[in-house]
Amino acid sequence: MLRKTFVRGLRAAALAAGLAAGPAHAVDGMANAELMLPVPTVTIYPGDTIKDSMLRMQAYPATYRARTAVIDASAAIAGRTARRMLLPGEPVPVNAVDDPRLVSRGAPTQMIFEENGLVITAVGAPLQNGGLGETIRVRNTDTNRIVLGTVTADGRIRIGAQ
Repeated sequence: MLRKTFVRGLRAAALAAGLAAGPAHAVDGMANAELMLPVPTVTIYPGDTIKDSMLRMQAYPATYRARTAVIDASAAIAGRTARRMLLPGEPVPVNAVDDPRLVSRGAPTQMIFEENGLVITAVGAPLQNGGLGETIRVRNTDTNRIVLGTVTADGRIRIGAQ
């Protein structure tokens, strides 16, 4: 319904401008071009992991201008977590999703140091949230010393040279 009204408005504007039938057809061709954007099918709450089944592609006019930068591929959303509530049928802003957290601030986490066959493990308290491959600050709970470490896929923090 909105698209038909949009096309009628373009035709009326072209006629009012005194354009011949040729440019009016060009305007119709431009209106038929569509932009496909992924939108949620259900309300997604902050902290929820987004699944492919929660998304569908929706057509927008080629002239559509979002209020903020939006994600244009569902593969860029699936598997990530929502930073804020995402409403059904609304394009997803780039800053509304985040990589999943493997390490949470303050939660006891295993730190591991490996070098030349030597393996040392300790418990640490991350001072910030972290996703895969991020370098974060961690406080060793035994010594209260703060070190830098890289978050691994299994949720541990690797300390020292890789």
